[in-house]
Amino acid sequence: AKYFLPKLNKNKTSVFAALSARVGSISDNYLGGWYSYRASKSALNMVVKNASIELSRSNKNSVIVALHPGTVDSKLSRPFQKKSKEYFSPEFSAKKLVNVIDTKTVDDNCKIFAWDNTIIPY
Repeated sequence: AKYFLPKLNKNKTSVFAALSARVGSISDNYLGGWYSYRASKSALNMVVKNASIELSRSNKNSVIVALHPGTVDSKLSRPFQKKSKEYFSPEFSAKKLVNVIDTKTVDDNCKIFAWDNTIIPY
């Protein structure tokens, strides 16, 4: 972000998106656990919030958001997977996230979005 944000176009809407996770939401945490992972994603969400507020002062067309890709079938999720749950392929998740990014406007600055474009609270 340090090097990329200053390069965002000031004449039209430009989006910077960071890959976060729903578990980084403090108000949406009903299960506990995963302390380090949750803390790192919460910290990332705060960086997104701070950067979006700060950059909006000098670039009114900037949009900085965090994205939750859904639960993706990966090396990270495999040890915790349950047979009763469906997991996204990396390709499916990536396509969904691109669709989310493509819908963003300056009104979406400083928010966290899930793969289905729903807002996740901080």
